[in-house]
Amino acid sequence: MPEITYADALNAAIKEEMRRDEKVFIMGESIRGGIYGVTGGLSQEFGDRVIDTPLSENGFMGAAVGAAAVGMRPIVQSLASFLWVAMDQLISQAAKMRFMFGGQVSLPVVYRCGMIYGANSAAHHTDRPYAMLMNMPGLKIAIPTTPADAKGLLKTAIRDNDPVMFFEDNNLTGTRGEVEEDDDFTIPFGVADVKNEGSDVTVVAMAGMLRRAMAVAEALDAENISVEVIDPRTIVPLDTRTILDSVEKTGRLVIVDPAHKSCSVASEISAMVAQDGFWSLQSPIQRVTSLDCHFPFSPALESEVFPNEEKIADAIYATLD
Repeated sequence: MPEITYADALNAAIKEEMRRDEKVFIMGESIRGGIYGVTGGLSQEFGDRVIDTPLSENGFMGAAVGAAAVGMRPIVQSLASFLWVAMDQLISQAAKMRFMFGGQVSLPVVYRCGMIYGANSAAHHTDRPYAMLMNMPGLKIAIPTTPADAKGLLKTAIRDNDPVMFFEDNNLTGTRGEVEEDDDFTIPFGVADVKNEGSDVTVVAMAGMLRRAMAVAEALDAENISVEVIDPRTIVPLDTRTILDSVEKTGRLVIVDPAHKSCSVASEISAMVAQDGFWSLQSPIQRVTSLDCHFPFSPALESEVFPNEEKIADAIYATLD
């Protein structure tokens, strides 16, 4: 299998699905004319099916709902922080339309949401709002962390008949990994991946935190601490069985989530394990998340807000005390 970047894996998924189905099109701000990156080469090959939109997320995210309702399969590109501008379209329309219409309409739309943090982009550009959307029925939510997962999950999202919120951690854009070239390579939703097998403690890590968790697992291996690292890949649906089975084996759980701590995915997983896997636990569950504050512009302050290897390692040690 060839080794490609996370961005190129997303690009391959989009191209393959646009070739496969002429109803698939992509829209977003300043996406035409690119040669490299996620949208590189799309306008040259697909012409008018690559649409540059005005700077109006409420407008084009709503237009995607209408297009999907009449049989098209739009892919919408935006920053995760700009979802707020379009919340009425996402929540009142995309998430609820199939239910409100009694199942008479499908909404095969994918909202690709780039997440920026750790790059001194300040509060308006650094939100990671997937936990808020997890609370809204009607939306599926994927968070790929590797190039292979990026391609396989995006292809699944494009083929799905429900709206999918597809969160891409921009810190992973240049990371590399082996990716299937098969046009029918997909990864099903609701199936977590055990990235590293271990026996002493379970670490569930999301988005860019997976790489940090893997680095900690490798470092602690030298101390004879065996860390099992799980990537949920999708949080709606969430593969609770894989997490519970791992906690039954290790007796300990750490969740690493780059979103804010309160009402986070880490909180939901903690509650689920406390309820359904309580008797497996040998120590209190630990959450390693971003602080409950907006990301500051200052590089010195920003690095203190989100999880890092030291915080992850300390949480693991706390479960072993």
